[in-house]
Amino acid sequence: MFLISRDFTFDAAHKLERYHGKCESLHGHTYRLRVTLSGEPDEEGMIIDFVQFKETVQKEILLQLDHNYLNDIINQPTAENIARWIWHRLKDRLSCDRYKLYEIIIWESETAFVTYRGE
Repeated sequence: MFLISRDFTFDAAHKLERYHGKCESLHGHTYRLRVTLSGEPDEEGMIIDFVQFKETVQKEILLQLDHNYLNDIINQPTAENIARWIWHRLKDRLSCDRYKLYEIIIWESETAFVTYRGE
């Protein structure tokens, strides 16, 4: 089995309404997102074409989240909830007989991140 990943970034604002600390106020992040698939190469020697991979994530995730207010899209948009939301948006769109969604990693900062591998 191979793992294939692609990294993305997006900017978004949010506030954590059920959290008591400085993150309960409106603020923004430049998020870093890593999407990883697991699978086996096809007859062309690829698990998925990187162009197709990128287009799927851009359409399903980045167009929805980039430069938006996350609270309008995701309930209590913690890094954990953002990762789960991304997983559910991509799970069926990045799966076939040869590969499947393996992992989502979302960084809120250079040193703070969440990893999600589904239920």
